[in-house]
Amino acid sequence: MTDTIGGPAAVDEALQQFRDMLASDGYLLSWSDAGDERVVVEIAAGEDACADCLVPLPVMEAIMSRALEPTPYSLDHVVLPEGEGH
Repeated sequence: MTDTIGGPAAVDEALQQFRDMLASDGYLLSWSDAGDERVVVEIAAGEDACADCLVPLPVMEAIMSRALEPTPYSLDHVVLPEGEGH
């Protein structure tokens, strides 16, 4: 059984390595509470974003779901920049 950590700080901590990795490619990762301990992850492209650096949506959703496993939250869905990773 995996130990879980709670609260919004847990989501921030769980997603931090991906926030840092995406930032190096020009993307901003943010999240919002979708209710019922579900999270919406949004990835926005910055001015100098690497258009070829995002994985397809199903892969990104699998990565984000796995990252949230140590928290009491689960992924609702991921929002990618228009036309990217689809």
